[in-house]
Amino acid sequence: MLEASNNSELPAIPTKRYFTIGEVSELCDVKPHVLRYWEQEFPTLKPVKRRGNRRYYQRHDVILIRQIRSLLYGQGYTIGGARQKLAVPAEAEKPSSDSQQAIQQTRAELEDLLQFLSR
Repeated sequence: MLEASNNSELPAIPTKRYFTIGEVSELCDVKPHVLRYWEQEFPTLKPVKRRGNRRYYQRHDVILIRQIRSLLYGQGYTIGGARQKLAVPAEAEKPSSDSQQAIQQTRAELEDLLQFLSR
């Protein structure tokens, strides 16, 4: 989902378990107040909060932030559009009712064939 041009502009993500908001800000070239705002707008972005309500982001959070950044700044999506774009893969995995019917029909045919062959 990330464009190569956006990836090359940003520094590599170090192999750490947790990142502070300042580190993520530098890694993603986004100001900390924008990261806090995105947490409210994108339900999948949930950093761990510890001592004194400090945020600690994990690697998958940093990757998600880079995807959000690419959608908003690189591809010109609105916040709502980016939210929908990020939600599409989850919806695409759900089979439609037509495909479910086709799967059930194929399964029934295979079971009939299995019974016929086992005689």
